[in-house]
Amino acid sequence: MNPRTLLSLGALAGPIYLVVGLTQAVTRDGFDLTKHAWSLLSNGDLGWIQIANFLVAGILTVLGAIGLRSVLIGIYGVSLIGAGVFRADPAQGFPAGTTTDTMSWHGTLHFVVGGIGFLCLIAACVVLGRRYLAAGRRGFAWFSWITGVVFLAGFAGIASGSHGPTTIGFLVAVVLAWSWLTAVFWTSRS
Repeated sequence: MNPRTLLSLGALAGPIYLVVGLTQAVTRDGFDLTKHAWSLLSNGDLGWIQIANFLVAGILTVLGAIGLRSVLIGIYGVSLIGAGVFRADPAQGFPAGTTTDTMSWHGTLHFVVGGIGFLCLIAACVVLGRRYLAAGRRGFAWFSWITGVVFLAGFAGIASGSHGPTTIGFLVAVVLAWSWLTAVFWTSRS
């Protein structure tokens, strides 16, 4: 595939991930956007939908990263695939009736691969921001850096184990990051 096609495929990852995730978040019984991270949607009878969402978004992100020639974004894509392979454990009462006494090996790996991917995404925001600045694209440079800072803050909040406002903050960071990545892939096609 040529770089333009790869970047076009990469640009589909964010919209697909966000539409599928948000649709599940508002339709799954017991799921609460103010306290549950989207990774928890991998559980229950309909968990396969979020698992597929992780896998599809990951594959598309890797393809886009190849077109962009970005190792950091490629690692982020691989981490999404890992998040689909290694399901998060039920938590905070989702799905209804589940307990969170211990963390499983696959739940642990879900958070490890996610953490690695998130750090690579944040680093990519910094690296691409510098690249955009050098190319005279100040607006895109600032978009990149702001996305990285917001995502770092959201990731730190959710990693702290806090809920409520931090969960909403992380959701905002995820939407911003996918919007940024979609814009990066799309505008790099020319």
